[in-house]
Amino acid sequence: MQLLTANKLGALGTLIRDRTEAALGEFSPSAASVLSMLHFKPGLTTSELAAIIGVSQPTAVRLIDGLERQALIERGLPEGRVTPLRLTETGQAEANALQARRLAALDRLLGSLQPDERQTFTFLLDVVLSGATTSRAFARTTCRLCEHNLCGPEICPIGCRAAAIEAGMNAP
Repeated sequence: MQLLTANKLGALGTLIRDRTEAALGEFSPSAASVLSMLHFKPGLTTSELAAIIGVSQPTAVRLIDGLERQALIERGLPEGRVTPLRLTETGQAEANALQARRLAALDRLLGSLQPDERQTFTFLLDVVLSGATTSRAFARTTCRLCEHNLCGPEICPIGCRAAAIEAGMNAP
């Protein structure tokens, strides 16, 4: 029975991935992640973004160069050996549009749930996400496309668990 549930979870994961990728439009998941992360954390560097989105440094450089050519991001003044990145006005607008499309697509997926079912699903989802969290780095990579204004540090099950781990609390 547990394997059946795991199989259904896999199907849900595929459905979520497909809807998310469709909502990203012309952007790859990596490019959308860069836009999302710079939207919420301007000033990240190429190395930091590479680690968050899970690509090599050369791949991140090519990705950032492409987004810069599209006038979506710009490089700041170098600070030693690193250069902070930020979104342009056009990049901000695109990041907002990406978030809106992504959230709408995923919210439609939840449309078949009644309010009480949605509340139960949200509770169980928080338990699963918290239980899967292993570190702050895990939190950053997992939440790279999240709308951080909706799920702040005191609400996010992943962020809360990462903070607990950092504080030396082992219980989920």
